[in-house]
Amino acid sequence: MKFRNLALSAIFIAIATVQGIAQCSTWNDLENRDYLEGQHSVYRSLVKTNNFAEAMPVWKEVYEAAPAADGKRDFHYTDGIKMYMSQHEAETDETKKAKQAANIIRLYDEAAVCYEQQAIFLAKCGDNQDCYNKRIGWLMGRKGYDMYYQLRASYEDNMKAFQKAVDLGGNDVEYIVFAPYGAIAVYQFKNGAIDKETARDVHRTLNEIAEYNIANNERYGAAYKQAIEAMNGSFVEIERDIFDCDYFKSKYIEDYRDNPDPESAKNLYNLLKLRGCPTDDSDAFMVELKQTYEDWAAEENAKKKAEFEANNPGILANKAYKAGDYQGALDKYEEAINGEGDPVQKSMYHFSRASILFRKLKQYNKARSEAREAIKLNPNFGRAYSLVGDMYATTARSCGDSWNQRLAILAAVDKYSKAKSVDAKIADEVNKKIGKYRASFPPKDEGFMRGVKVGTTERVGCWIGESVKVRFAN
Repeated sequence: MKFRNLALSAIFIAIATVQGIAQCSTWNDLENRDYLEGQHSVYRSLVKTNNFAEAMPVWKEVYEAAPAADGKRDFHYTDGIKMYMSQHEAETDETKKAKQAANIIRLYDEAAVCYEQQAIFLAKCGDNQDCYNKRIGWLMGRKGYDMYYQLRASYEDNMKAFQKAVDLGGNDVEYIVFAPYGAIAVYQFKNGAIDKETARDVHRTLNEIAEYNIANNERYGAAYKQAIEAMNGSFVEIERDIFDCDYFKSKYIEDYRDNPDPESAKNLYNLLKLRGCPTDDSDAFMVELKQTYEDWAAEENAKKKAEFEANNPGILANKAYKAGDYQGALDKYEEAINGEGDPVQKSMYHFSRASILFRKLKQYNKARSEAREAIKLNPNFGRAYSLVGDMYATTARSCGDSWNQRLAILAAVDKYSKAKSVDAKIADEVNKKIGKYRASFPPKDEGFMRGVKVGTTERVGCWIGESVKVRFAN
């Protein structure tokens, strides 16, 4: 505060950089309009590359001639603020810093006046003053932010800037305002500069703005949440002095009784919770609010869940499977297949049917047919190939004599090899299976006795019915 007070008298001295020119003048009727527009483009290009040293004299020339440029933008004010702020941050001389601070504040105020008078025309606003007020609110929020963090302004003037930002900006006030505004309000209350009603109004207003943006501002909702939590943290040390639960209940309960719908119950419960009302069973009204919303939410969630499941038979298929209703799961997966347009997702449903038919119902031919449908829809479906390999390996012992059983193992390994060739992610998994069954390949001596060499094509018997190229275990 020592440094704030040191600079206080200098900050608000008018620094007259413009002599006899209205602060909202444009170049539209000036003879040298083309020249000024060219200079405007020059300095703007320099500002965009942060070359403020070269930009400043060019900016001053066009600003002094036409503060409001063409009357459709506020660049001459906001760019000036940016350049003076850069100087202020680098400056060590307190007198110079005070002058730069005063210039920054003046430019903010000049821009605000131009919007108040609609001297700067915004196409999106037309003649709607509320729209211009939103822009003024934004400017005042930035002004207050700079006054707090950079310009060492008095808290009294700083608070006025923030209050104007809130009054004009409403729910559009930026989240960056919350922490400094809250900190100032707490400090001023503790030092007797404002009363508890004023401090309470700051807290209430900013919480309502934050709550609105958390619920409706998809892009910055999280930032508003973080900002309001930080601000509320600064109010902890004075909250017992300015708030009480009964005060807030008496303020909001009448409106709620007039419209006691579940959404209102939820909003009021959260609001009162923020205001320090108990969340245990000691407060009957809080219990009522919570129960009203939770009962409604449970009913709505049950409806939405039932509707979702009805429109997503794949979900019901999975539930049936977990419940041991394998035929019911197969039926639901079939329903899902018939209603699915995405070939990859459809292939997953065929795969699930194949797995149930194989592992739970031992219907190998049907299981393989489903797996083949999955592969047809998604040729890179490595797990479908691997599943067929598991079918062959599992049923190998039922494929006739020892020679044919070992050919069945070769058929299984062929599927495993194909699986990893189309899907490298499962290579480790299928390599373990291949390693497990390698010892079960046909023995070389038996192949010799049968007149079969490496690479000879042999037909696998039993239900498999595929041909394999012979490899030997030794």
